[in-house]
Parts: sequence; C-alpha cells; structure tokens
Amino acid sequence: MEVPLVRGRGRVDIEALALEGRWAIWVALMSSIAAEMQAAARRLAEECGALRFALPVTHVYNPLDYAWAAHRQYIDRYGAARKRVVFVGMNPGPFGMTQTGVPFGEVRAVREFLGIVAAIGRPAVEHPERPVQGFACARAEVSGSRVWGLVAARWGSAAAFFADHYVANYCPLVFLEESGKNRTPDKLASGERAALTTACDRHLRRVVELLEPAWVIGVGGYAEKQAEAALRGGGSGPRIGRILHPSPASPAANQGWAEAAVAELQALGIAVPDMSLGAGIPAAPRQTGARGPGRAQARAREA
Repeated sequence: MEVPLVRGRGRVDIEALALEGRWAIWVALMSSIAAEMQAAARRLAEECGALRFALPVTHVYNPLDYAWAAHRQYIDRYGAARKRVVFVGMNPGPFGMTQTGVPFGEVRAVREFLGIVAAIGRPAVEHPERPVQGFACARAEVSGSRVWGLVAARWGSAAAFFADHYVANYCPLVFLEESGKNRTPDKLASGERAALTTACDRHLRRVVELLEPAWVIGVGGYAEKQAEAALRGGGSGPRIGRILHPSPASPAANQGWAEAAVAELQALGIAVPDMSLGAGIPAAPRQTGARGPGRAQARAREA
C-alpha cells in the first residue's frame, strides 16, 4: 500500500486522502479515531464511576454509563475525524446530557438536529426530584437549546458544523444535593476535586491527541481554566480560549448569548459562518451510508 500523505506533527492528511479517492484508508482512519474516542470515554466513565463524594452531594449520575448507547452514536457520527476547534463544557446539565448522553444535549436538539435517538437507562440510585426520563423528558435544557440553536442558525446543519468542530464536556458526572439542586464540580471538596481532575485531565488530553484541534474553547470560565491546566506545557498544542457560558443563571447570557459567543469567537480569529436560517433547529438528514469529508472544499480556514 502506498504511504499516506502526512502533514504537521506527522498526522495523516485526511482531506487529501479523500480527494484522491483513497477511501479505504480514509474509512480505516475514521473507524480508528472513533474507536479510540469511545475507549477514552469508557475509561473516563469507569474512573469517575469509582469515585465517592461526601455531603452535601447525595446523588451522582454518570451518563457515560447509563446513556452510553447515545454517547457512542454521538462519537460515531461526529467524533471520528480531526477537528479545527473543540468546545469544552463543564459537566452535564440536568435536562441535557443527563437525559440524552450528549454534551449540551437538550432533547429536541439531539433528536432533530443531531439525529441521535437511543434507549437510555437509569442511574443506580435516582433522586426523586431529578428522574432520568431520556428522550421522553419534556423539559428543555436552556444551555443546550442556546448552543445547538446557534449552531443551526450559523452553520445550517450538524454535518457542516462537525466537519471542523466538536463539543465535549470536561467532567462527565452530575452532582445533586438532597434538595435536588445541581452542585457544580468547582464546588466539591478539594480532595474530591483532585481525584476527579486527574481522570478528567487525562481524558481531555486524549481527546486533543486524537482530534488534533488548533483551538480548545472553554464554554465558561471553569472549562477554560481546566483546559489550560490540563494542556499546559505542550508547545505544539492547541491554543485555548473562552466563550460565555449559555446558562440562564448568567445575566450576561440572558442579554444575547448567541451574539456574545459569536463576537468572542471572531475576536479570537475563529471564523463563524454569516448565516441566519431563522427556522430554529432543522431535522438531521437521514444517513444512508459512509460519505467522504467535504472539509477540503467547503470550510473556511481560520488563521
């Protein structure tokens, strides 16, 4: 077999392979990346699942465990190729990834825009005020609605966005207090945070190793800080930036999150398509078979 084309840091030039019609090599590369991404996620799920947390945390959910079928679909469809930008969120929201297994996974967006539907299990011990209903959950996750709404409005389709971008969470766990209140990872005891950070840092480094992004963008200050700590020291590694978190608890986000996020990305030199569909989240196209990437012809490269 002819030696594949390579570019910076020795990585295979996937677009060139596809354009030359070397589909067997391309398919093998995609399958390999997806398999390694899934293996990394499974390791993260196992390592985090073994951790224990003290009061005021009373319940811990691990969507990479009970919602693995949906997360595996997400990686297969959208995490099987190199990316230009990887967005990193904090941890699952109660009506997003907690229900669907997909980062910022508001139910309607995951089903209709991302085209993912799967059977969702239940946590071993469930909080009565925060049941996992999977794709039957009727409550919308505001953060997820904002994220995927922006993607739909600016990129038009999931395929166009994921050609060069990926969305992940730093921490896969959901922490609930006795009242049902969500407790964010930064509020955990220092000893608990240390063990969690070790596993999450390892996973983030592996994702960056596999996807080789030029940028890692923290969605909010916590994610940016964790990415900087996990990825520092690599001179040839990605640049790190930040956009405003879309949480409805943020007054700034409630004053026009999409516009603020676009402005922040553009200020970093990351291109955002100038497109306004005005039609909400469109349905994902039906997949009929393997297709080659269109990144080489279609994408606008950021400096």
